[in-house]
Amino acid sequence: MSKLYPHIDESLRRFILAQPMFFVATAPTHDGRINLSPKGYRDTFAVLDDHTVAYLDLFGSGVETIAHLRENGRITVMFCSFTRNSKILRLQGTGRVVRPDDAEFTTLRAHFGTDHPGVRAVIVVDCERIADSCGFSVPYLELVDERPVLDKHHARKSDEDFARRIAGDNSASIDALPALESDHPLPSAL
Repeated sequence: MSKLYPHIDESLRRFILAQPMFFVATAPTHDGRINLSPKGYRDTFAVLDDHTVAYLDLFGSGVETIAHLRENGRITVMFCSFTRNSKILRLQGTGRVVRPDDAEFTTLRAHFGTDHPGVRAVIVVDCERIADSCGFSVPYLELVDERPVLDKHHARKSDEDFARRIAGDNSASIDALPALESDHPLPSAL
């Protein structure tokens, strides 16, 4: 019913890239809230090599993943098939935040598709455990389309709006762990 993989092989790569969404889970080291975030836009996830994946981190309502990664680096990315072929795949490992002003950001950015407004960072995950499970109880769902709301929302925002987010609700997690710094680049700098 479940299997451990030594690396992300071609079959897993195809499965990952076929999923319209994925989930990211992180947690603080000690007391605090566990975070689980759904992520969309197929072109925001990339398999970099047999043990490394990355995704575009877009401005959102919180900044828990960045705060938790800055504190301890622990992360799990989960893909779940909603088609007739049931499968759940978890990539567990160590994540890091690559800011838009980091030297490797441009190289990483080339792995993703469409220019999405509101890019905050690239999250890179070094996969230490790659495992699937059956997903037999997951329902069948049919994808209607990607939801364009976040891109449209970010496209209307100014640099001042993003600067307020960086200084405000994106400066710390809900448990007051540090997240974005005041010198974090604005999306227009990309």
